[in-house]
Amino acid sequence: MTLKLGDPAPKFSLPSGRGEVVDVGACFGDTPVVLLFFPFAYTPVCTAEFCQFRDEWQQWGSLGCKVFGISIDSMFVTEKFRADLSIPFPLLSDFNKTVSAAWGALHEDLMGLKGVSKRATFVIDRTGKIAYAAVQESPGEQIDFEALRAALHAAT
Repeated sequence: MTLKLGDPAPKFSLPSGRGEVVDVGACFGDTPVVLLFFPFAYTPVCTAEFCQFRDEWQQWGSLGCKVFGISIDSMFVTEKFRADLSIPFPLLSDFNKTVSAAWGALHEDLMGLKGVSKRATFVIDRTGKIAYAAVQESPGEQIDFEALRAALHAAT
């Protein structure tokens, strides 16, 4: 599925490491939401990305948005990654790969691994529509923090 700017954001729920299911879709249309799809916890680029979000959290939090990280790692791995890095927002497990596929953020084959989340970033605005979308084909390519920040400012 290819999502475009202005499309209604597909709603979904995913488990967190705490054994609870987070209804991310319930946030759409309430406050701006940032979705951060990432290939794997504990890899160098993913670790750097989430450390940067953590270190700049005051800036992101001051924008009044909700942020969710999503990968195909199990909920046990995402929770450990979150705890180890002191990430201040939920990391969710798309172990069954349904959400990554629905958002067009799933590699069919990445270096022989089937069904790995792409590094992708989405901003959902206060109306529940996609205001920003960036999907990287290369897992080694870092997200564009400045473009994301600008899109989030526009969505608030």
